[in-house]
Amino acid sequence: MPQATVHLLRHGEVHNPDGVLYGRLPEFHLSELGREMAQVLAAYFADRAAQGARFVYLASSPLVRAQETAAPAAEALQLQIHTDERIIEAENYFQGMKVTKAELKRPRHWPHLINPLRPSWGEPYKEQAARVRAAVQDARLRAIELAAGDYGTNGPEAIMVSHQLPIWATRLSAEGRPLWHDPRKRECTLTSITSLVFDDAGALLRVEYSEPAAALLPGAATTPGA
Repeated sequence: MPQATVHLLRHGEVHNPDGVLYGRLPEFHLSELGREMAQVLAAYFADRAAQGARFVYLASSPLVRAQETAAPAAEALQLQIHTDERIIEAENYFQGMKVTKAELKRPRHWPHLINPLRPSWGEPYKEQAARVRAAVQDARLRAIELAAGDYGTNGPEAIMVSHQLPIWATRLSAEGRPLWHDPRKRECTLTSITSLVFDDAGALLRVEYSEPAAALLPGAATTPGA
């Protein structure tokens, strides 16, 4: 089988005036800036396609912010958006709260803070990485199937629109690094692309990272989804 690449695209900025940790809550739409970010990414993919890249598969988390980020790329590349539950945001006990130092000092939260390595406040990092990596492998195989022998310049490519923490846990796992980490040090900005490049046998060759919408990041919200 040919080399293939699966791009994990983080969604754009979310309209979140209260600054809560929105997690898997419904109806958290992209902000105006987030929609602009999504258009920039669509243009980036379209430009790569014009240069010979073969994008054949597009999947998204079911959450609305991911679906809205995927929509411009789907239009630009003339691809259907496939919804994949496995690339959804991580579960988090603090979902819906504004997580501040004062809030974390409340005794009722302490049982959820005892093990940051798992972490005890949400879905284990190992489970996040496992479900996303399974989705990535399926997307890789689907891309090869859909390419039907027309592999473009670098083999068939798939795009999966997901969320910061599952993407970061997947990258750490793929690179053989410990999964526990300081959330402030994640290299996974809004609408960044974490690309997993596979060889002919399906083994991971390398991980690449890029920020096509970097010019829009200054001033963007930094509240994480989980």
